[in-house]
Amino acid sequence: MGARHRPCAGPRGSLPAAGAGGAPGMTSEFTLLIMFFGLVGLILTGLPLAFALGALAMLFTLLLWGPNALVITVLQTFDTMTSEVLLAIPLYVFMAALLQRSGIIESLYRAMELWFSRVSGGLAVGTVVICTIMAAMTGIVGAAVAAMGILALPSMLKRGYDEKLALGTICAGGTLGILIPPSVITIVYAVTAQISVGQMFIGGVVPGLLLASLYIGYIVLRTLISPKLAPIGEDVEHATWRVRVRALSALVLPTLIIVGVLGSIYFGVATPTEAAAVGVFGSMVSAALERRLDADMLARSVWDAARVSAMILWITIGAKAFVAIFTGTGGADFLLGFIEGLDANRYVVLGAMMLVLVFLGMFLDEIGIILLC
Repeated sequence: MGARHRPCAGPRGSLPAAGAGGAPGMTSEFTLLIMFFGLVGLILTGLPLAFALGALAMLFTLLLWGPNALVITVLQTFDTMTSEVLLAIPLYVFMAALLQRSGIIESLYRAMELWFSRVSGGLAVGTVVICTIMAAMTGIVGAAVAAMGILALPSMLKRGYDEKLALGTICAGGTLGILIPPSVITIVYAVTAQISVGQMFIGGVVPGLLLASLYIGYIVLRTLISPKLAPIGEDVEHATWRVRVRALSALVLPTLIIVGVLGSIYFGVATPTEAAAVGVFGSMVSAALERRLDADMLARSVWDAARVSAMILWITIGAKAFVAIFTGTGGADFLLGFIEGLDANRYVVLGAMMLVLVFLGMFLDEIGIILLC
């Protein structure tokens, strides 16, 4: 009588090789192909990514190792949900929700409008500047896109801005939240790659500001070549310098929040998770100073934060389980051997990897891509 296979013989959350007790006739390569095309198929049907990943992980766990191996999924879920680093995600999301309703963004846009509206392409430049500030305050990609879509887009279109330029500015500026700390995406990446969140935050400052500068440079150059893309409206308010300088007071609260969050991390006063709590406190104080803080505003912010955080964490759980099965079937070793066996220049391999990321970006969001790749 053969001994029954025990899936938990390895380290916590690990799986044995697919060949040990797996389904007969299923090679590692065949299993990987089924998993890949199964994932693509489920995503194309419109099934949420978290459920698609989780369903495939559980299905292949049963096929390859039997029902006893499902405990691995439970262990990985527990490890994910008890991660102290991931605790920062709901806090940063809550901070973003508070700032969206605090009135700070409206004041910022008003100040940028006064300073840049008389310049060709100025509203688009001001939009990128605000997106940069919002990225440093909230860390959420969707926050800047949603806020600027409501505030900046109607204003730019009213002034006769080209629709493609206006929409492109908002969408491109919104992505700055991926790089500029405190980025939620950076936290997910750091946890996945098992590297320091604080170092990733510091490392994202210069690339984020450089990207914002390139966006601004493109807008200025493009509108200088084709002024009709961003005309200066005749109805633009002629504000005095005194009014413009007074409008800069809108930068005080955002600056304090940014310094409080990033400064506490940089100088070692707080961990990224503790800095998130500092940001939440600063956001609540800012909302109170703007006279926007009330029970209804807090309830809506909590609901938004819970909804977004749950989505991120469910995707994280599903991806962790899927990657564990993928690794257990020899997927990581197979891909590594395949890449090492390619007789190609390293830049060609890098370019191919970028094309794969572009392809995945057509179906998945940035969190799903990070967790899968």
